[in-house]
Amino acid sequence: MKTVLVLSILLCAAFAAPAEDKEKHAPEAAAAEALKEQSVAAPEMEDKMMKKEEASVPEDSVPVPRNALQSEEAAAPESRYNFCPQGWFSHGSRCFLFVNTAMNWYSAEEYCNGLGAHLASVTNSREYSFLQQITRTTGQSVAWIGGFSLQGRWMWIDREGFYYTNWYSQVSSSSYPCVYLRTTSGWSNNPCTSSFRFICSKNPFSC
Repeated sequence: MKTVLVLSILLCAAFAAPAEDKEKHAPEAAAAEALKEQSVAAPEMEDKMMKKEEASVPEDSVPVPRNALQSEEAAAPESRYNFCPQGWFSHGSRCFLFVNTAMNWYSAEEYCNGLGAHLASVTNSREYSFLQQITRTTGQSVAWIGGFSLQGRWMWIDREGFYYTNWYSQVSSSSYPCVYLRTTSGWSNNPCTSSFRFICSKNPFSC
């Protein structure tokens, strides 16, 4: 009799346990189902919202993509190219020409003007070394450059600032107002009526 009673209790417990588990997990299953339905409904809601936004945009307005400006910039040329005329030397941001014909300083400047240039100014030591080099390669030891004295003040004929100086020797600026380059070292001043070869300089062509 006791055995039958124990078996009955065990059977009841076995059938009752799944029911309790089912009831216990029912809220979790319901929540998962609700989340699933929400994720399915989300695209539909987004479509409705997008249609609503599109409807609110005036017909005459033209949407501009965010990367449109970047695309235009990419299509523009990256940089310009600079070219010196044939026979001219390119150095830094300028073009230089050594003229192997002796003239006085005034005639040399006039000749350079006819080429759209001026007698060369010198703005730094590297530039001066370059001008010494091209003068040396022509077999010359001196050449006119664009320095001159006006009322005791040294200037460049092309209006560059006279900030860099490289004097080898300097005599009276009133009697010797024009500057010539020396291939050995520095520059000096001489009467403008002396005849020397000379160096012109100008900006390159851009395209």
